[in-house]
Amino acid sequence: MTALADVSCPTDAPAPDLTALAGAPALLPVVGGDTLVPLVDGRSVPYANLDVAASAPALRSVADRVTEVLPLYASVHRGAGYLSQVSTALYEASRRTIGAFVGAREDDVTVVTRNTTDSLNLLAGCVPANPDGTPGRVLVLDVEHHANLLPWQRAGGATVLAGGASVAETLSGLRTELARFPYALVAVTGASNVTGESLPVAEVVRAAHDAGARVVLDGAQLVPHRGFSLAASGVDYVAFSGHKTYAPFGAGALVGRRDWLDAGTPYLAGGGAVRQVAVTGTQWQTAPARHEAGSPNVVGAAALAAACDALAALDPADLHAHEATLRAALVAGLEAVPGVRVVRVWDDAVDPVGVVTFAVEGHDPGLVAAYLSAEHGIGVRDGRFCAHPLLARLGYDAGAIRASVGVGTTGADVVRLVEAVRAYVEQGPTTRYEVVDGCWAVVDDPRPVPAGSGLEGLFATAAAGFLADAAGCGPGV
Repeated sequence: MTALADVSCPTDAPAPDLTALAGAPALLPVVGGDTLVPLVDGRSVPYANLDVAASAPALRSVADRVTEVLPLYASVHRGAGYLSQVSTALYEASRRTIGAFVGAREDDVTVVTRNTTDSLNLLAGCVPANPDGTPGRVLVLDVEHHANLLPWQRAGGATVLAGGASVAETLSGLRTELARFPYALVAVTGASNVTGESLPVAEVVRAAHDAGARVVLDGAQLVPHRGFSLAASGVDYVAFSGHKTYAPFGAGALVGRRDWLDAGTPYLAGGGAVRQVAVTGTQWQTAPARHEAGSPNVVGAAALAAACDALAALDPADLHAHEATLRAALVAGLEAVPGVRVVRVWDDAVDPVGVVTFAVEGHDPGLVAAYLSAEHGIGVRDGRFCAHPLLARLGYDAGAIRASVGVGTTGADVVRLVEAVRAYVEQGPTTRYEVVDGCWAVVDDPRPVPAGSGLEGLFATAAAGFLADAAGCGPGV
């Protein structure tokens, strides 16, 4: 299938004046902030990374920290050598920093995991069973990322509650459901990975605790953008990912109350999680070792700790202002383009984080995303964002386009996206696109791939579909 879509739609709609925004700098330097990418017309432009909600680039300070600790890397917890002792101390110090970043209480446990998905799957094995042996009940909303939905469904005992049209209606439904059955846990997002919106955490905690349930917060989209504290909020557990917190070195965290983690099913069976092993049985460690079998990711933990330190050092007002300014301009700019709709879950939501999802009426999201990349050097995400139930309820079964900002985003990045979307609507693509393995790709794409990447020749083969899948444009993401 080959297409050059007719998207011509001339309009006199006034565009917002984003002149002042164009000079707004990044809040913190990130690795790759000056990387050039090729366009189909032969030019190279700085990459505008507006996909940080999927995976954020490494902070420069994080990369520097990794370079610093790599020469010290050795085995952890069981080595008598000097560097093993140093690495063990580094790992445990990183654990304390990660816990402190999210306001861990004195008796909370910080388990170093791979990512948010890993953390929530781990916790799913620790929810106490009912007295009759059936799985403990978990209440979850349909607004959740699959990472905060599928683990509870697989463990059994999950109830998925449809969100209301407003925050107030959703909270009312939550309270009503909590009064119907005894729930062990309420699982809720700290900020939607689709719209950046959220429920007021204090009210969710109050409703859950009044009903005798605990609360786990999916902090993947909240923690990199807003200060958060377990102690101050009363949330029982928080899960988050290093790769969304400017530390893409394979570590995440689950932080929260000790009792469930001490008694729960060990997440992995292996060395380090045990006290004693015999052919007739095993004595398991308590948390966090209970859930960290195998050689831990020392470098990833150190990277995540460095990111936590860098974000904690920012003035919260500066972080909020930077993101709020970029997000507001992005929403205003997109809504001024005819045929563009910005997706919202709750019209009464306040203070969303820097995630904006939109659709161009009558046009495939994958085509728009491919155009933004090939003709403007802009990285966005298209699809259903691992939030299929929510997108279905909102009427976006075919998916949408998501742009997201962070501490490394500049005003120029946002201006370029708004102008590119307007150019798409008013003028259409300048090159041809086709669907390959379900994803849009440039026909006879002339763009080179980076030397030494191992990807040479891919654009000349049917493997263009692989690149599209790797970019997250498939219908399942």
